[in-house]
Amino acid sequence: MELNLDAEVLEAYGYTKENVKITQIGTGLINRTYLLSPLSEDKKYILQHINTSVFKNPKAIADNLRAIVDYLAKTYPDYLFIKPVPTLNGAEMAHIHNEYWRMLPFIPNSVSLDVLTDPQQAYEAAKQFGKFSRVLNNFKADNLEPTISGFHDLGLRFEQFTQALNTASKELQEQAKPQIDDALAHKYILEYFKSYAHRVDFPNRVMHHDTKISNVLLDADTFKGICVIDLDTIMPGKFVSDLGDMMRTYLCACSENETDLNKIKIRLPYFQALVKGYLSEMKNSLTKTEKELILFSGRYMIYMQALRFLTDFLSNNIYYTIKYPTQNLDRAKNQFKLLYELSLNEKELQGIIEENLV
Repeated sequence: MELNLDAEVLEAYGYTKENVKITQIGTGLINRTYLLSPLSEDKKYILQHINTSVFKNPKAIADNLRAIVDYLAKTYPDYLFIKPVPTLNGAEMAHIHNEYWRMLPFIPNSVSLDVLTDPQQAYEAAKQFGKFSRVLNNFKADNLEPTISGFHDLGLRFEQFTQALNTASKELQEQAKPQIDDALAHKYILEYFKSYAHRVDFPNRVMHHDTKISNVLLDADTFKGICVIDLDTIMPGKFVSDLGDMMRTYLCACSENETDLNKIKIRLPYFQALVKGYLSEMKNSLTKTEKELILFSGRYMIYMQALRFLTDFLSNNIYYTIKYPTQNLDRAKNQFKLLYELSLNEKELQGIIEENLV
């Protein structure tokens, strides 16, 4: 495969195609990622292209990371936060032909997983995301810039759904009628969130905003957590963003592309491991209101993702990549089923939470 990598990008960091081995890696859908192995060094690096159709202000990413790096250097100097390698001229990103690139150190003897196969993996990942929140507990989150405006704003997502519903063809509305009914029936989740949103003990925090399992590095031998990665979406948010997205992506053995809804089940051991790992770091930092909303965080994020898939289907699939015309509708069905399963298991899940809050 021919690698789409401009020689000037390598030159910005002091390399050429002749003195470095380049391999395209990663399963991310937004940024292109390469592993650079310089022939004359023991170190390796990650080189990543920033997708400016998604991240319209790359400077915000660089500014946010610099602020966090400076803060951690003073408060938690031993915490592993992967900071960018500067270009030869000292810039945090390379700006080549109106495209943005950044280089990061590669962490040796580490792995990232695409699929969870053991509750202990969920524990380690949740512990790392919890630790990330804990060490930044006193950082003024509102000093950060949003890198994707409204990313986890459920109010915005419901508004977008409403607009799509009003403009969708009759045919699409008929196809999606059960899911449209589900979306409207679950609007109480948004109203419930709004009733808490302005409480003084429901603060904005520094959130990662993309807590899928592949965004944690684990030790290749012990599978102990090392650190969180993929830091572009770090910005202010409520704790429900990170914890809820872990629930959404860790608790079911199937991805949102599964069409057999009978397979969409909550794995209780994974929920227990997730909650235990997260609270091992964050129990003493969460406020009273946040502790009340732990299970709700899963509802919030699952409902939001169901809305986003449904909205895209009603909008003729303009955002998410599809392999067949009704895939986004199937994804919405999948997420509404997961939301149902979360409610079905509510009593047991809440009991697990309360055990780990003691």
